[in-house]
Amino acid sequence: MEVPDIWSKPRRRLIGPFCVQMVEPIDLYWKCGLANPHTSHCLGSGQIMISCMGEPAGGGKGGFVLLDGETFEVVGNWEHPGEAAPFGYDFWYQPRHNVMISTEWGAPKALIHGFNPAHVKEGHYGSSLHVWDWTTHRKLQTLDLGEDGAIPLEIRFLHDPNATEGFVGCALRGCVFRFYRTLKGDWAAEKVISVPSKKVEGWMLPEMPGLITDILISLDDRFLYFSNWLHGDIRQYDITDRRNPRLVGQVFLGGSIISDGPVKVLEDPEKHGQTHPRIIKGKRVSGGPQMLQLSLDGRRLYVTTSLFSGWDKQFYPDMMREGSVMMQIDVDSDQGGLSVNENFLVDFGKEPDGPALAHELRYPGGDCTSDIWI
Repeated sequence: MEVPDIWSKPRRRLIGPFCVQMVEPIDLYWKCGLANPHTSHCLGSGQIMISCMGEPAGGGKGGFVLLDGETFEVVGNWEHPGEAAPFGYDFWYQPRHNVMISTEWGAPKALIHGFNPAHVKEGHYGSSLHVWDWTTHRKLQTLDLGEDGAIPLEIRFLHDPNATEGFVGCALRGCVFRFYRTLKGDWAAEKVISVPSKKVEGWMLPEMPGLITDILISLDDRFLYFSNWLHGDIRQYDITDRRNPRLVGQVFLGGSIISDGPVKVLEDPEKHGQTHPRIIKGKRVSGGPQMLQLSLDGRRLYVTTSLFSGWDKQFYPDMMREGSVMMQIDVDSDQGGLSVNENFLVDFGKEPDGPALAHELRYPGGDCTSDIWI
């Protein structure tokens, strides 16, 4: 009797007028020894590359899966055996310079149910960037960013394919590091932005970091944007001087320090203090600004509020009950400046099977975080 091979090919599911390809977790386990896929990028070869955050048992393992770009079958690992990073998360490559750099979050078994500060001291969260040879797939360097670089999440090279530098947002201490190739040909990193923590009461710790969870760079490489998921603000920096970013725009959208919430700000180095709840089209925004996406002309910045369900439940239980939202920020792409579009809101709490937690945003045809120029 012939046993059908139900795992050999990705399944296809019809959703409305669309056909969705599904890669089963067991394929990642068996063929690559990886789990918890995160970032995907298309390669010039026609393949699709996906970073993974761990191994099937829940420990940290920063490896990369290759998919066939037409069939979506799992081809295998991109990295060589034994060269996976301790943790995985995001990555960005620059083929013109034969380099890829990847980041770290933490061990899935530690972060899945929420954030425990003790896990940082126990070594379950990362603080390094990993530099890879794009041609040979060998790991060349590990850049330890130290305490200020704990939990480096989203990484962005400049869009200019000739540039050998970019930025990475480090969540735990609210810092942005610039990474760059040195005159010797290796890679280094330096801190260029620091969002000070606020002294608070009524929260899990005596100090609350901004928690930078997403960053992006405008297509002309002039502005850097990032979200502080806990403080509740989005910031716009002029990065014309790459080593000295200049704050030119800021807007608050919810967060954990709203005036009628349980957390009281005792000391704020930036003098913002408590912020007001954000209400758009009659809907109070639960949660804080998280994933970002910028239109190609740089004038419309979209933001959603859900980070990760385990962390959403811990920090923003109201969002679990009411669903997340998507908002639009109008951008002054000439002088700098941000303002909320009060006439735009997508309420995922009203989804038919909701409330839903919306996370990533993408533009059809490409956007400021999916296009890599070669």
